[in-house]
Amino acid sequence: MIRLLRSTSVRLALGYAALFIVSSLALVGFIGWGTAGYLDREVEAAIVADTRAVADRLRDFGLAGAVATVTERVVQTADEHAIYLLANPALAPVAGNLDAWPAAVKREPGWYQAELVQANKLHATRLLHVALPGNYHLLVGRDVQDRVAVQSLILNALAWAAAAAIAIAVAGGLLVRRAVLRRVEAINRTAVAIVQGDLSQRVPVRGTSDEFDQLAQTINTMLQQIGVLIESVRNSSNAVAHDLRTPLAELRARLEELLRVKPSPDATFGEIQGAVADIDRIIGIFNALLRLAEIDSGERRAGFRSVDIAALAAEAAELYAPLIEERGAKLAIDAPGGMAVTGDPFLLAQAIGNLLDNAAKYAPAGSTISLDVARRADQQIEITVADRGPGIPDTEKGRVTERFYRGDASRSTVGVGLGLSVVAAVARLHGGALTLGDNHPGLRAALVLPAAAETDVRASTSSARTDKNTARPEPVEGRA
Repeated sequence: MIRLLRSTSVRLALGYAALFIVSSLALVGFIGWGTAGYLDREVEAAIVADTRAVADRLRDFGLAGAVATVTERVVQTADEHAIYLLANPALAPVAGNLDAWPAAVKREPGWYQAELVQANKLHATRLLHVALPGNYHLLVGRDVQDRVAVQSLILNALAWAAAAAIAIAVAGGLLVRRAVLRRVEAINRTAVAIVQGDLSQRVPVRGTSDEFDQLAQTINTMLQQIGVLIESVRNSSNAVAHDLRTPLAELRARLEELLRVKPSPDATFGEIQGAVADIDRIIGIFNALLRLAEIDSGERRAGFRSVDIAALAAEAAELYAPLIEERGAKLAIDAPGGMAVTGDPFLLAQAIGNLLDNAAKYAPAGSTISLDVARRADQQIEITVADRGPGIPDTEKGRVTERFYRGDASRSTVGVGLGLSVVAAVARLHGGALTLGDNHPGLRAALVLPAAAETDVRASTSSARTDKNTARPEPVEGRA
């Protein structure tokens, strides 16, 4: 029994049964109280009228008139259980239909409730004792046994209804408990399997679209997302280990070579410079991962403000133009003013810089890289970087934003595949998206961001300006 009471469904069923019983008691009690009050008032009014009539006849015609009135009432009354008794000062009967003064009625006048024997049966009777002139006593009553029987019937019916409600509630609770436990147990088995490491398990769905099905679908979606995240972490861990192994191995080989050969100071310093480059590459990987973690956590939202995106793009172009020219290409920018987005200026500069750095790696000599900022028809701001390089195959466009993913075309270039991942993360943080398309030939990367609610480009250029050295991405980016 204690185990059953621990069941939520049984407790709910018993609670509803108790609520039903209490509400039924209140309703029936109110009805019974109102009915009984009405009947009592009717009975008491009739009794009072009879006592007044007898008292008036006693006052007007003396004892004989009172006796005649009582006798007439006994003979003519339609209620065979009506009580009339006129008694002398010693309470001895003078007239009426009782052989003796009832023991339950005291000498003090007032209302009394007593059970009197009539026709060899006990009857509940409502009595009024009135003192008359000459120290005579008048007792008038009406049978109220029917009202008592009705009250008893109501109470018995309510008791049976309460017992039936409790029995039905317990039975219903057990049935609900059985049905609910089956669904809960299915969820529990799936959870236990997940805890034991089997991430392929899913909560069964019946297709009824009820609350349990909705919960199961939510849990399955959550498990699917957890699986994706775990796989992403696993792949990232493998990629980090793989990409760190190369610079660490190179660093160790350089240091071992220095210890073994002991070259001249100039050669030693050259090797040290190469070792520092390897260390910078490792630091760059960790910096990019830390930045991605910071972006994914949403911590940078606290620094959001209105940013003149055209001015920011111009600064990025100014910063990367020498690098692009060094590689034999040219940079063309089209960024009209009057456009602003709400966001973190450093992260937005980082994203635009990554796109320009990515394009610079693959743009052939003599080609032009374009940086365009425009307002789309849906009022969103689009920052587009297009180059004339080899582009990205359609089969790889969906994966190049994965961390550490690098396609065949980027194997020979410097980078570990985090550049576009950072851009995509920045876009998500700002409520936008990164889209990749063909430039025929080359890649067309578009960073789409929602425009600021109230465009404000009157702020000074210095308020939106970011430090050019900090805006340059670490040398870890690379196209897939």
